[in-house]
Amino acid sequence: MAMLQTFDAHVSPDELAASVAEHGYAIIEGLLDNSATTALSDQLAPHLNATDLGDPDPFFGDKTKRFGALLSRCPLTQDLLTHQLILDTADRVLGPYCVRYQVNFTGAMHLTPGETAQTMHRDTGFYPIQNPAPPLTLATMWAATNFTLENGATRIVPGSHLWDDGRQPTDSEIVQAEMTAGSVLIYTGSLIHGGGANRSNGPRCGVALHYSLGWLRQEENQYLAVPMEEVRTYPQEVQRLMGYDLATVNLGMVDQKHPNDVLNGTAGPGPGVLGTTEMMEADNAIERFRVTDTAVVGRTRIEV
Repeated sequence: MAMLQTFDAHVSPDELAASVAEHGYAIIEGLLDNSATTALSDQLAPHLNATDLGDPDPFFGDKTKRFGALLSRCPLTQDLLTHQLILDTADRVLGPYCVRYQVNFTGAMHLTPGETAQTMHRDTGFYPIQNPAPPLTLATMWAATNFTLENGATRIVPGSHLWDDGRQPTDSEIVQAEMTAGSVLIYTGSLIHGGGANRSNGPRCGVALHYSLGWLRQEENQYLAVPMEEVRTYPQEVQRLMGYDLATVNLGMVDQKHPNDVLNGTAGPGPGVLGTTEMMEADNAIERFRVTDTAVVGRTRIEV
């Protein structure tokens, strides 16, 4: 079994980005201290208590509790979303392919005892872009509890983000991302992965916060997930990551105005600034995709 790419909290974003580029993922141990980890669990608790087990779609597990809209339900996730080490890593992983990246998904994933292993998949399957491809999304899975072999630590296939869509992993290529509570798994969305089986006597709880290239549609609709009146109380950095920003020059405007100005009531009567000189320079500097062919390849779904 391959050794996990695990780093301590003093790791540099360059090291993390290099690990994501080569292996598809990295684990940062102890990025949250004990008090922050406890606070995260406390904020999750009432929503977990109010959420039923199971889902009509077996992909999501019948012994797993899931809910989203975390930026509202668990305010601490705003700090996780804007953690400087994570953003600096996202700058290096996603930054070459977009002017702005954004929140793609927020969700709690609480596996209770008896849950079976999830179907292995790629998070980017809903985008019609064949693999291998440049990074489209960057995911973080924050451990609210320990992630162990027994309680369903996320199963990953290191290096699979570089594979063609038709390649299937063998059992020996699958490892589990074990980590202690307060740690975070960061991975590119094309990495084949899935929740593990919970054979323990306790739950395995994680908080997923995903980022995507700003010109892609978000998996979780942030404009409906959180009321606009509440978003106005958030730090502007969070507002912009949620999508109240221009993805690039003109992209995401509202009636010829900047969406953040519209949100916060600072837009004037006339057209707003929809692309500064700096933004246009950044737009011209991104690496643009070139499509050379198309084919029906389907989504990655692997039962192992």
